Amino acid sequence: MLNTVYRLVEPRRIEAEFCDIDITENEVLVRPTYLSICNADQRYFQGQRSSKVLREKLPMALIHEGIGQVIYDPKGEFGTGTRVVMIPNTPQEDDDVVAENYRRSSIFRASGSDGFMQDIVAMRRDRVVVLPDWIDERVAAFTELVSVVYHAIDRFCKKAHSRQDTIAVWGDGNLAYIATLLLKNRLPQSRIIVVGKHEYKLKDFVFADETYTIDSIPAELSVDHAFECVGGAASSAAINQIIDYIRPEGSIAIMGVSEENVPVNTRMVLEKGLSVFGNSRSGVEDFKNLIAFYEENPTVVDYLKKIVGEIIEVHTIDDMVAAFDSDMRKKGGKTIMLWNK
Repeated sequence: MLNTVYRLVEPRRIEAEFCDIDITENEVLVRPTYLSICNADQRYFQGQRSSKVLREKLPMALIHEGIGQVIYDPKGEFGTGTRVVMIPNTPQEDDDVVAENYRRSSIFRASGSDGFMQDIVAMRRDRVVVLPDWIDERVAAFTELVSVVYHAIDRFCKKAHSRQDTIAVWGDGNLAYIATLLLKNRLPQSRIIVVGKHEYKLKDFVFADETYTIDSIPAELSVDHAFECVGGAASSAAINQIIDYIRPEGSIAIMGVSEENVPVNTRMVLEKGLSVFGNSRSGVEDFKNLIAFYEENPTVVDYLKKIVGEIIEVHTIDDMVAAFDSDMRKKGGKTIMLWNK
């Protein structure tokens, strides 16, 4: 079957390439319908990765957050038209200790292999999860991002000590919004506070118990554990501020991505006996558990609608470029491409 893949060949330049799909019984064909632009996609598109990384990764189709409809399954397990979430992580080996998203051998779409900007995507059948009909497709488009947060909270529950009276989230963007929302629903007995930079963004965190700007934190505040959801150059300030306010033996979940090394006050990490752990990507069980969580907590999906930003209908390569440019200008929310290719 002939397919068209839309690959980034250099920063801000996308080209169409035609190729054949040789489907096996272990794969299903999915036509993408809604794709969500991630900051990682933008870093490639805008050329904000190092020249070495760009040389190694490009040309490559972008986007690792998306849903679609099954158009063909040689084994008949998925009916034609079934709505599915596409999972970008593809493990290549089993490991009883290391999760699939941390194995160095795993292949991740839009990071070394083609992402979902294609007319048709051949997905390994264990890399798709059926999407319930009632879930808003615009929210479903960024299921991958929410699954990463779900995964991080799972790890937190396994690693952190049991005193969880107060948990803080540093950040006020999409990641922090999702983390706060999920923490409040998964750990309802905990006091969830948010520390961010922008007052106007913090007003959207209506489900948080308290919110503070980074320069108005009460001196007497102390937290048991914290999630860093800032990333970039500001992540150093965020992590070090967390270290100042966290109680001894607390856990810090690092979630923000930074291109450069981040200076951290390791002296106080040692003195307080803190546990710091990183979180990246997610696996198939995280997707399945998240969908089940949505079924049990449908109001979470309603809150996630609040961060759906611009919906851009895509027919041409010019539309794709326009979507990335619009996403760069946004003040917040997730930019969704309605993939009408």
